[in-house]
Amino acid sequence: MIYLKNHEQINKMRHAGRITGEALLLAGEAVRDGITTAELDHIIRHYIEKCGAKPSFLGYGGFPGSACISINDEVIHGIPSKKRHLHEGDIVKIDVGAYIDGFHGDSANTFPVGKVSDEALRLIAATKRGFELGVEAAAKEGARIGDVGAAVDGYVVSQGYTTVKKYVGHGVGRDLHEDPSVPNYGTAGRGPRICRGMVIAIEPMVNMGKPAVVEQPDGWTVLTADGKLSAHYEHTVAITDDGPLLLTKVD
Repeated sequence: MIYLKNHEQINKMRHAGRITGEALLLAGEAVRDGITTAELDHIIRHYIEKCGAKPSFLGYGGFPGSACISINDEVIHGIPSKKRHLHEGDIVKIDVGAYIDGFHGDSANTFPVGKVSDEALRLIAATKRGFELGVEAAAKEGARIGDVGAAVDGYVVSQGYTTVKKYVGHGVGRDLHEDPSVPNYGTAGRGPRICRGMVIAIEPMVNMGKPAVVEQPDGWTVLTADGKLSAHYEHTVAITDDGPLLLTKVD
């Protein structure tokens, strides 16, 4: 069931979204050669808790970290570790959620570690642009969920990349993952109609190679099957009378 949010609930989600976005921004600013993923996770948890919120991911399904931190060919759900150091030339995906006043925020970004290859920068840029086109598709009158995925996938493929099919975006609200599912591929004009009060996480996961992924024995970390780079970009997006509102976007 899709739960639509009223104005008051969306304002509460703005609060959760702001904390989420600020925690992600702080972590991104700390990305550097030599830092561990556990240190980044500590930065995120400390900030979220300082704001009076709880990390949405901590303990979710048994997940041991406050954020998912995934390096290079790791697509999503990387477990923070004191043994995992970032190195110059890596790209790192950081996915953050915060819960406060009964609602969640959810956001992700891909950060370069120092100087990275031009091909890595192009992948990161294409992933963000795919997200932006997905939001534009959601803003159109009469839009459906399939329009979002078609816009994302159409652009990503035109740039020579692929979208991950096994993992998708989702509704956000009182639960971290709600209906509807929001795939990063699809057929325009199909799927649930996008309407006022809907709050969704649009989150392209884009691979430099093929779309196939594999899960690690840790039960969480997902990698590209061909070992090529992957990028991730996400915001929690509320559909309002004034168009899509990015609840997790901070300046």
